[in-house]
Amino acid sequence: MAAEPRSSLSYRTTGSTCLHPLSELLGIPLDQVNFVACQLFALCAAFWFRLYLSPGKTSPDVRHAFATIFGVYFVIFCFGWYSVHLFVLVLMCYGIMVTASISNIHRYSFFVAMGYLTVCHISRIYIFHYGILTTDFSGPLMIVTQKITTLAFQVHDGLGRRAEDLSSEQHRLAVKAKPSFLEYVSYLLNFMSIIAGPCNNFKDYIAFIEGRHTHMKLLEVNWKEKGFHSLPEPSPTGAVMHKLCMTLVSLLLFLTLTKTFPVTSLVDDWFVHEANFLTRLCYLYVVMQASKPKYYFAWTLADAVNNAAGFGFSGVDKNGNFSWDLLSNLNIWKIETATSFKMYVENWNIQTATWLKRVCYERVPWYPTVLTFILSALWHGVYPGYYFTFLTGILVTLAARTVRKNYRHYFLSSKALKVVYDIVTWAVTQLAVSYTVAPFVMLAVEPTISLYKSVYFYLHIISLLIILFLPIKSQAHNQRQPQTLNSVNKKTMD
Repeated sequence: MAAEPRSSLSYRTTGSTCLHPLSELLGIPLDQVNFVACQLFALCAAFWFRLYLSPGKTSPDVRHAFATIFGVYFVIFCFGWYSVHLFVLVLMCYGIMVTASISNIHRYSFFVAMGYLTVCHISRIYIFHYGILTTDFSGPLMIVTQKITTLAFQVHDGLGRRAEDLSSEQHRLAVKAKPSFLEYVSYLLNFMSIIAGPCNNFKDYIAFIEGRHTHMKLLEVNWKEKGFHSLPEPSPTGAVMHKLCMTLVSLLLFLTLTKTFPVTSLVDDWFVHEANFLTRLCYLYVVMQASKPKYYFAWTLADAVNNAAGFGFSGVDKNGNFSWDLLSNLNIWKIETATSFKMYVENWNIQTATWLKRVCYERVPWYPTVLTFILSALWHGVYPGYYFTFLTGILVTLAARTVRKNYRHYFLSSKALKVVYDIVTWAVTQLAVSYTVAPFVMLAVEPTISLYKSVYFYLHIISLLIILFLPIKSQAHNQRQPQTLNSVNKKTMD
């Protein structure tokens, strides 16, 4: 059978086709054009929402309704009938929220949301063979799953657990009353985050809708101590403009660098059979760098949309400047200068890492690192490449932790040694990340095995040798578990 022409592939979508001529003109798949168009429209709507539907001018119900209606429209525009999956999941989980007992509400919500998401992942990729050539509706479904489970756990913390058994963060975020239907659908389907996220906390969202968001954050950081004589009214305009500039740069890099170094080049004959080992490592690093701009673009634009609506204020930084990074999903500078695998992961997809910590890592009684990686893989999807990445990530994380505990203290005795240590660990971290995440963007088994064979599975072998032969200093259990009021009281009594 002849291969389908490029124009046919770019046109294949279940969403709106009104922008097809623009898709053809730019040579970009229609679903990507629809995504960007919705986000740009959401940006304009967000400014209007903040200025003309501000809490002082209208009621919270009107703000909830507007945010929800626009969110539903964007989903239908981008995904067409696929959007039914989101609405079904939201309605099912609201039924759980209303009817389930407080002691089980988090469990039922978690298993239903994750189960439905996994079934959708499997059906889209393997049963209907849609792969990556059609509209990928899983993105919004993944965001909604995060929010459903986040809210369910926070309701359970607020209504089903004693305050002294909660960590300080769990106590702060605990929800003391079940949300109304309008609050629930607004939180899950609002136009600021339905397309590209990020996940956020229910209490923060309700405070934003009701006009308490910025004042609440200023009170948390004690604004008087920051040098303000009266309660300020911070504007997000500067933060939005800065993030839009970052978005533009990311888009330009995507249109140039990503096209020049496609991930498919990692299975070319030149790379696999002709290039030497060091060349393969360097080229792998370059290709993985070239795959980042699309994530930088989507997440930074999503952050700007939320900020434009007045959501995302995090307080005042150490220099006395207003910060709008409550919902930021990445820190590009820290990613590119990371000197440890841990530092890299903590600054990449920040809100998802926070979600994983709050619903899994801090709550499971055993093997928190392994179970968190497994949950992350399941949430991302069922492409085999995801599991290669997360299983490799477990090995690399354990090996990096072991090396750091055994050798880092030797390099802290002088500034020169510390500089050398930082340079070496930066290079090692960047190469390790490139090796680990390559299957994530290659997706399939065959190209992944081809790549790893071409570099002799070097990082797997080194990581295993480190874990097997270097002494592992055990980490105290209470270092992982968040401090509860009980544990604080016990330490005070001791």
